[in-house]
Amino acid sequence: MKHIVVLSGAGMSAESGLKTFRDENGLWEGHDVMEVATPEGFKNNPELVLEFYNQRRAQLLQVSPNSAHLDLAALEKDYKVSIITQNVDDLHERAGSSNVIHLHGELLKARSTGNERDIFACHTDIKLGDYCKNGYQIRPHIVWFGEAVPMMEAAISVCESADILIIIGTSMQVYPAAGLMHYVSSNTPTYYIDPKPENMTKAHVNIITKTATKGMKDLINILQLP
Repeated sequence: MKHIVVLSGAGMSAESGLKTFRDENGLWEGHDVMEVATPEGFKNNPELVLEFYNQRRAQLLQVSPNSAHLDLAALEKDYKVSIITQNVDDLHERAGSSNVIHLHGELLKARSTGNERDIFACHTDIKLGDYCKNGYQIRPHIVWFGEAVPMMEAAISVCESADILIIIGTSMQVYPAAGLMHYVSSNTPTYYIDPKPENMTKAHVNIITKTATKGMKDLINILQLP
C-alpha cells in the first residue's frame, strides 16, 4: 500500500470557518502575534493569552470538518495516509483521519507550565489560577514562537517514507515546517493545492490552483487514474 504524506496548513481549515493564522497586517484576531503566541507574551500578560486561546477554542467547537478534510480521510481506504499539520484544530481527526501529527500543538489540549510532558485534554476555558495536579499554572498545549517543535523528528521520519506528497493550505513559508518537503525523495510525485501558489518554487510539483475543498476533488480524480 502506497504511503501518502500530507502537509496541511491554515488554508485547510479556512473553509470550515476558522481564520488563518495572520491577516495581511500581521495581526492575529486583532492582536500582535508576539503578544499572544510567545512565552514572553504569556509571561507579561497571561490573562490576555489565556483568554485569546479560550476564544479560539470556543470557535473551534462550533465548526465542523469541510469536504477537504473528509476527502483526505477517505484516502485511507486505498492508501496509508499520514497527515502532518501546522493547524492546532482537531478537524482532521473529526473527519476520520487516523494518523495526524500536530507540529504546533493542539488547541483542545492543555499542559502544565511546570512539566511540558504533562499534557491532557481540555475543552473548556483556562483561567489564571487553574493548576495542574502538581500545583503549576496550566497553559494551552500550543507551540509558541521561540519554542522547540517536539514533533519535528517524527514528522521528518514520516516524510522520508512518502510515496506521494500532498501540500495543502500552506504557503510553506513558516520554518521549520516549510523544510519538511525537502526530506521527501526528489522523485516523489508531489501535489500542491493552493489558490495562490506563487511561493512554490520547487521543480516537478503538480500545482492545483484551487481552494482546499475544490483542489481535493481534482486530486482524488488524479489519484484514481490507473
